[in-house]
Order: sequence, then C-alpha cells, then structure tokens
Amino acid sequence: MNLARAAMTCAAALLALAPAAGAQAAPTDPPADARGESLRVATYNLSLNRNTAGQLVTDLSTPDNAQAKAVAEVIQRANPDIVLLNEFDYVEGGRAVDLFRDNYLEVGQSGASPVDYPYSFVAPSNTGVPTGFDLNNDGTVGGGDDAFGFGLFPGQYGMVVLSKYPIRTDEVRTFQHFLWKDMPGNVLPTDWYSPEEQAILRLSSKSHWDVPVTVGKRTVHVLAAHPTPPSFDGPEDRNGRRNHDEIRFWADYVTPGQGSYIYDDAGARGGLNPSESFVILGDYNADPFDGDSYDNAIHQLLGNKRIVDPQATSEGAVEAARLQGGANLTHRGDPKYDTADFSDSAPGNLRVDYTLLSRHFTVQDSGVFWPVQSDPLFRLTGVFPFPTSDHRLVWADVTLR
Repeated sequence: MNLARAAMTCAAALLALAPAAGAQAAPTDPPADARGESLRVATYNLSLNRNTAGQLVTDLSTPDNAQAKAVAEVIQRANPDIVLLNEFDYVEGGRAVDLFRDNYLEVGQSGASPVDYPYSFVAPSNTGVPTGFDLNNDGTVGGGDDAFGFGLFPGQYGMVVLSKYPIRTDEVRTFQHFLWKDMPGNVLPTDWYSPEEQAILRLSSKSHWDVPVTVGKRTVHVLAAHPTPPSFDGPEDRNGRRNHDEIRFWADYVTPGQGSYIYDDAGARGGLNPSESFVILGDYNADPFDGDSYDNAIHQLLGNKRIVDPQATSEGAVEAARLQGGANLTHRGDPKYDTADFSDSAPGNLRVDYTLLSRHFTVQDSGVFWPVQSDPLFRLTGVFPFPTSDHRLVWADVTLR
C-alpha cells in the first residue's frame, strides 16, 4: 500500500488506481506538450461486478484473478489521465479500489507498463438499495427490480473515477437522491408508479457525479453516470423513460438556463457555470440510431450546442459486426462507432459508451479499444464469453484551449 496515496483518502472520496497505454486498439501516448493542459480521458465499463456483496474484494485480494488482470491491462495500454470505471461494485471505505490498484494496476500485466492513479473518487450507488415498494408490480416487495436502481445488493454495478490529477474532493457534487418527479417535463410513467412511489423514486439508477479535477491551472468537471438500460420492462417502458431522463439530466446541467431545478445531495441548487469546462463520461446505454432507446435519448447530449462529440471509432467494431451478422445487418448506425458487443440476435453491437466534451477543448485524437482479430491484443476483448467485458474502453486526447 502506498502510504502517501492512502493519506489522501477521505470519507466518500477515495484514492485511486493506475492508468494505461494503447491506438484504436492501443492508443499512442499523448504528445509531449500535453503535460500542461492536455490530457487523455476515457470511460470503461469493465464489468467488475459480482453477484454477492464482498465477492469483488475476495477476487481482488490476490493478484491472479484472470478478469481483473485483463481489464487492468486494457487500462494500462490505453493509459488515460482520467478514467471513469462503470460496473465496479461499491465497497464502503474503498477497499475494492485499493486492491485493484495495488494488485493489478500497479503491476505490469503481460508486458504492459504499470500505472498509478494517486487520486480517485467513489461514493454510494442507488443500485440494490431497497425502496420498500413493489416497483415492478409483480405482487411482491424486494429484489433487484424493487431497489432504487437494479441490483442484488447495495452498491452492485457502482462506479469509480480515477485520476492522475488532483480531485477537488470538497467540491464534488453528487445527485444520488435527486427525485425523478422533480425534473420539470419528465417522462416518468405516472400510470405505472403509485403517488407514494413517485414521491420517493430517485432519478439516478446509480448516481450522477460532478467531480472537479485540477489540470494545470484549470478545473475540469468530470460528469459521471451510468443510466439504466432501456429494456427489461414492458409496454410502459419505465426503464427506457428513466434512461431518457437520466441522460437529459446532464443536458440540462450544462445548458445555461436549463438546470435551475437541479439540487445535489448537499442541497445546493443549479447547474454548471457556462464558463466551466467539462467531460461527460460513462456507459449511457443509448445508441444514436439503434437499440431500444426512448425518444432519441442520447441526442439530448449529441445534439447539444455546448457539447463536442469526438466520434471515437475502431476497426475491431467493424470487423465484429461483419463476422457476427444477426441484428448488426439491419442497423442504421455505422458499426465503426460501436462500443459494446451485445447479443447478435438483439440488440446487436451498439454505441453506448461516451467521452463527450465541452467546447473548451480541442480534440487531438480518439478511439475505441477494440482490436481486430489479427491483432495480438485481441485476446483482451475476444468473443463471448469475454475475457474482460462486453464493453470497450473509449478514449479521447484533448487540449484545454
């Protein structure tokens, strides 16, 4: 354990993990002049979730868990300066994060260089937290579908922000408890949820975080989330509607005049100052053209004038769509933008993971870590059952103007 790093750990925000280096499959390192106000940002749903509470800590307690070694190598080869990890079970006190850093990220994997993230942030997730109501209307109360966010135990499918740059922990805003009904013009299915349920139903299926990071003399706001998949429901489309409004939350948060209704978990109100730079990271479970999204959900971000889309691509995604066929053959979207390898029958491979930027940034390069099958690094993504995750790491090299 790095004692200096451990000393930076505090209450809800913990210390972190280590980065990586990689091109569309393995991006090259940022240019030398990027050490001032340029950086590589990334998002990665690494599927380090487990079916029982405490299992992730057990799995990470030794340095030989095959999946953890593989996802650590992906991060090492991509080498982002700031990365959001989705589907990393929340453990109070940050024990799982510490173990992943110490036993995996700070240990070179299969020839990749070790990486060190001296800063991280973790906080509780709505997943698996009981509501006391029958939210799925199956006649019983309890289980994942009746939690504030789907999960078999509190914190399953959580998330972590890792950074090489200092996190301004005292200025972090979390929105775990924001109520769905308090979003004006929401698409909450009022004919599905009772008035009592609507009164307690939280918008975020995990949480929404605004994590300020000091980069040189500037502050970059990392806006992190993981909206619920727009599926696993019925004609009422309660999950699709929730996904839509979870995405809308960030669109309103960064748009002047749209976020006045927002309040954080400390009671502070309002959205982001328009002078502030930001990156929106996460698995948003929404494709611009295909899949089950409600009312073009992701276009609320992609069509926002304050947001830049680097449009990361990979050759591996194109190859996968061609070889796998199935639903991929009927997709409207270009497969080069896909970031997730889903079932070939439905919905097929989709673009659901995003690194989006404010207009304070210039994009230098971007990519999706999805090697073609002839690339030696294909072993890190593979085919089902995947050695790492069904999602791919998405990165962008950016410079603050």
